[in-house]
Amino acid sequence: MIKLTAVNSLIIVFLMLILATILYFPKIYFRNNIYYISKDINKLYAHYISLQEENKFLAQQLEDMKFKNQIMDSLLFNPLEIKK
Repeated sequence: MIKLTAVNSLIIVFLMLILATILYFPKIYFRNNIYYISKDINKLYAHYISLQEENKFLAQQLEDMKFKNQIMDSLLFNPLEIKK
């Protein structure tokens, strides 16, 4: 059996500390990576949402321009007759 002297106790405590660090280091590492990856995903998702809204806005503008163009073409090629 091991006699517990000050030096032996100190060695056992340091070994337990090293073992705990080795066991918990991967958990801490993966949690940090998951946090930063989810942060990047949220940033990209917000950018995606804003691009979707911009796409809707641009599609509406294009539709308005097409409508205006059709009205202008119909007025140029088929002018309204003014009766006197």
